[in-house]
Amino acid sequence: MHQALLLCLSLLLAVSLFVMLGQRLRISAPIFLVISGLGLSLIPGIPRISVDPDLIFLIFLPPLLYEAAWYTSWKEFWRWRRIIIVLAFGLVFFTSMAVAYVSQAVIPGFTLALGFLLGGVISPPDAVAAASILKSVKVPKRISSILEGESLVNDASSLVVFRFALAALLSSTQTFVWQTAITDFLKVTGFGIGIGLAVAGIFYVIHRWLPTTTRISILLTFMAPYIMYLTAEEFEASGVMAVVSGGLFLSNHSHQILNHSARIQGSGMWATVVFALNGLVFILIGLELPVIMNGLESYSKVEAIGYALLITALVIGIRLGVTLFSVGFTMFIGGFISVADRYPGWRGPIIIGWAGMRGVVSLASALSIPLVLTNGQPFPHRNLILFITFVVILSTLVLQGLSLPFIIRKVNYADPDHRAPEEEQEAKIRLTLLNIALTELDDKYADVVRSNELVGNFRSHLENDIDSTAYHLKSLECDGVKIKEYNRVISRIIGAKRKELQKLRNREEFDDEVIRKEEARMDLEEEKIDHPLH
Repeated sequence: MHQALLLCLSLLLAVSLFVMLGQRLRISAPIFLVISGLGLSLIPGIPRISVDPDLIFLIFLPPLLYEAAWYTSWKEFWRWRRIIIVLAFGLVFFTSMAVAYVSQAVIPGFTLALGFLLGGVISPPDAVAAASILKSVKVPKRISSILEGESLVNDASSLVVFRFALAALLSSTQTFVWQTAITDFLKVTGFGIGIGLAVAGIFYVIHRWLPTTTRISILLTFMAPYIMYLTAEEFEASGVMAVVSGGLFLSNHSHQILNHSARIQGSGMWATVVFALNGLVFILIGLELPVIMNGLESYSKVEAIGYALLITALVIGIRLGVTLFSVGFTMFIGGFISVADRYPGWRGPIIIGWAGMRGVVSLASALSIPLVLTNGQPFPHRNLILFITFVVILSTLVLQGLSLPFIIRKVNYADPDHRAPEEEQEAKIRLTLLNIALTELDDKYADVVRSNELVGNFRSHLENDIDSTAYHLKSLECDGVKIKEYNRVISRIIGAKRKELQKLRNREEFDDEVIRKEEARMDLEEEKIDHPLH
């Protein structure tokens, strides 16, 4: 127990150090952590770590999916639902089928069922990898919305292919039946969505009508994804779809079920937990290399690498081909049904096609393949499947992840939706809401404003906020040099305030709780600055 705890703490410390180094080198955290884990695994004396797939499916996956679903825009998800469905379901099935037939043709002894098993493992891009890498590159909102939406729901389709291929291999016939797989996919996915929404409804009732506190509300948000996942799996439905559907529902109603304290505190806690889980997942992928390589004793390393690179090129090529084909299909089908954008062009699909990084779900699926068949014979080609999966994950994360910023710059894809920058949108929204508040106050509470000095002061604050926000909105039209200079001055002022606040902390007349609240206000003030100085 002590050794396990020490190992976990050591991994968390390593994750923190590698992320800081990756930020200094301007390399996305998932990519740098996988490379770092790979480097650590080659150091003599480093303990060999074998990842339990149940650990990933039960401990890591539910909160990571839930957090991704929570911050997914339902409006954008629904707007791009057709392309998301095509990528998450159609592309996964097509990739699985292509991998199955190609691997059967080129790998000696590989059956079609084994090919579908491999295809189900490596076909889905990873939600965690996509979200993490997209945070470090600037892409139009529609691109990030499509990629995040796709990676949220494609795990369900890939896991159905994987489970049916595995069931076929464990049966006496060892055949893969497409009709049965599709029927089961619809059942598993539908039940998963239904269970997720049902569990989310229960949590909605608890949040909304029971006397929860801020801490209880935050605790409930951590419990929700696990209960959704476990309940769905208990009924042999898709735990992935349960977590995604439940997370989208609760996120869409968060303004009704969580108060401001729960949202602010919960956001910070979730960010820390997700950072730790993300980091552990990606560094463990790199650390798995020695375990996987040791299992290749019966294979030629050159042949295994050749098979893995061929399958990697296949899945990358298929994704690029399908996304580019979708351009012509969208233009054609747009003449018969309404589509979000009938003329999407080729630049956006190139970025979407190149952003198909594989990750934790693929690794966990491969590791969950049993060691032996039901008749006691060793599972055929298990170690080769593990090796190919690892190479696909490593290649797509490193090759595509590192080159994605370069591809985006070369493609030069201007935002076709022509939305204002986020800061300008925020200022416009705040100005609108402040004017609504002032109008409400003058129309319904004019007499209270005159008779109650507290309400009168509140009205004065509203007017000052309106003037300040209007001035800030106008200042956004200034050149970048003035904005940077403004940010620098405000940061220095906040720094001076922090020093003075530290002096006030030592005075007996002020409680620590009051000091901490003022610190929180300054944190929010500093958060509004583009580049705060620390």
